[in-house]
Amino acid sequence: MGESLDKPVTARGLVKIFTDFWNRPKVRAVDGLDLEMRPCEIFGLLGPNGSGKSTTIKILLGLLRPTAGEVAIFGLPPTDVRAKRLVGYLPEESYLYPYLTPRETLDMMGRIFNLPSAERKRRTDQLLEMVGLTAAAHRPVGEFSKGMARRVGLAQALINNPSLVILDEPTSGLDPIACRHVKDLTVTLAKSGKTVLLSSHLLADVEDVCDRVTILFNGRVRARGSMGELLEKRNIVRFAAPDPGTEGVAKIAALVREISGKEPEVDHPSMDLEEFFLEVISEASRQDETLSGAAPTCTPAPFLLNE
Repeated sequence: MGESLDKPVTARGLVKIFTDFWNRPKVRAVDGLDLEMRPCEIFGLLGPNGSGKSTTIKILLGLLRPTAGEVAIFGLPPTDVRAKRLVGYLPEESYLYPYLTPRETLDMMGRIFNLPSAERKRRTDQLLEMVGLTAAAHRPVGEFSKGMARRVGLAQALINNPSLVILDEPTSGLDPIACRHVKDLTVTLAKSGKTVLLSSHLLADVEDVCDRVTILFNGRVRARGSMGELLEKRNIVRFAAPDPGTEGVAKIAALVREISGKEPEVDHPSMDLEEFFLEVISEASRQDETLSGAAPTCTPAPFLLNE
């Protein structure tokens, strides 16, 4: 089995059964899962607690071995060191050494990947800038809030410039501004040539960025497809036009009523809460000269953009 960059993730008939002390089947966590991810896409893996998402991710990372089926990362077994060099992983909980600073944490991760000293420093500087922690680079991580620690976790997941990025609840603990930046970063990573696997309970985040999704329940696939295919309501047509005034609305509604035989719904579109919140904070940030806490995340680190 050789390396194949055009097949980031391939799984066929994947099964994982957890057994008890006597090796008797206890839980079928993953049940006949077929999965294929395309290069440069953002793929959403969804499902309620206990649906098999975390087990699937652990199998892809080589942390668990499947009971049956085949799985490959870029054509390689997940346990192959060559595959691991191509993967970046942000777990649901960021377990960081509390006495290390963000800079020391990223330097340690760079050493694990055998990056030269100058390259480690370059990437560390760029990643700290990207996640808005340059000013806090020399503070122990143990002093950080959950959201700031999450930023360190995201940076360490990218230190090796991975081709496949696996993000498990990436916006957990982040404020709405940081959430928006993480979503923008995810889109930029995909546009720059990386493949992203995103697992999240925040369905609005998934809807914003994912190209395709798979929904699991009891370890089995219950729905899959592109966001457009899954969410489109084909029995309803919506028109968007400038407000024609009360009289114009009445005429259009009467015409629709005549054609369809049903009373149309007429209302005004509204922005979502996230959009409104970001507008308010953006205006406030322009008025305030000083900023406490973590800075807003910035553009992706240059080394991630296919230098």
